[in-house]
Amino acid sequence: MKLAAQFIALAYLAHCASAHYIWHTLIAGSTTSSAAVREPLNNSPVTDVTSNDIRCNVIPTPATETVTVAAGSTIGFQLDNTIYHQGPAAIYLGKAPSTAASWDGSGANWFKIAEWGATFNPFAFTDYGASQLTTTIPANTPPGEYLVRIEQIGLHVVGAPQWYVSCAQIKITGSGTGNPSKVSIPGYVSPNDPGLTVDIYYPVPTAYTVPGPAVWRG
Repeated sequence: MKLAAQFIALAYLAHCASAHYIWHTLIAGSTTSSAAVREPLNNSPVTDVTSNDIRCNVIPTPATETVTVAAGSTIGFQLDNTIYHQGPAAIYLGKAPSTAASWDGSGANWFKIAEWGATFNPFAFTDYGASQLTTTIPANTPPGEYLVRIEQIGLHVVGAPQWYVSCAQIKITGSGTGNPSKVSIPGYVSPNDPGLTVDIYYPVPTAYTVPGPAVWRG
């Protein structure tokens, strides 16, 4: 049984070896925009969750616009291609101290608004095979300028998680007064989090918790 699981893992790793990617397009309400995304330097993953690169990827190109979107609207990102990486995903909002364009993402300003975990019997991640991931901006989100951040964590190499991260600039409108608990990125996840160190091949997990804080739904 263990040898079979190892064979599957090696075959899957070979399949995914060149499957690096970038979340390059923002979905905000009825608008799609690549100009609002801080384009990563390349399509390689971030591998150090304690690095500042985990915020918005490695030396991202500055975005050239900030998209306005109402609280309660759809928010998310899309890819050019369908990617079959095994691992969880999440979307965070970070409220900028002033403008989204001038903020580097530092400080305890981030909160999670969506996550994609796992199902069981059989074990699978719910974002597997997705070409876009979207959620709803909680209706009680305070208005202002934000960075919206997506992360998808590849767990196909045991003990070496890979983060595919992008940030985009948005301005949320509305009259929300919510006050979610906030975290810093990095600092929001420990390298030893069980959701990162898990072997997804053997033994097959019977439970899984997405790394990071709880989802705030407003």
